[in-house]
Amino acid sequence: QVQLVESGGGLVQPGGSLRLSCAASGSIFSINAMGWYRQAPGKQRELVAGITRGGSTNYPDSVKGRFTISRDNAKNTVYLQMNSLKPEDTAVYYCNADIHEWGERYLKMYWGQGTQVTVSS
Repeated sequence: QVQLVESGGGLVQPGGSLRLSCAASGSIFSINAMGWYRQAPGKQRELVAGITRGGSTNYPDSVKGRFTISRDNAKNTVYLQMNSLKPEDTAVYYCNADIHEWGERYLKMYWGQGTQVTVSS
């Protein structure tokens, strides 16, 4: 089995910064793409950052220039550095990863449990 464990969420003032981490563990052969999504109350879950195994990144316009996704393949960990935070960034943030497990033929997508990010004065 594979688990994704997130950390780093919390309360921050507008203009502040937070760094989220998500570590994958278990029977992992390889991890391909990883990403971060968020969901605010009453809204659809949306992609906020994606990263390939080789380090290519993708961001929507809403966070481009403020958020940075990165990964440490040796630690099976993906990060989201969030700067210049705005109240509209308030949401539950979820990490995900496409993982090839030992003994399995196909990739499987895993999700973290979610971590609350609140931006408020």
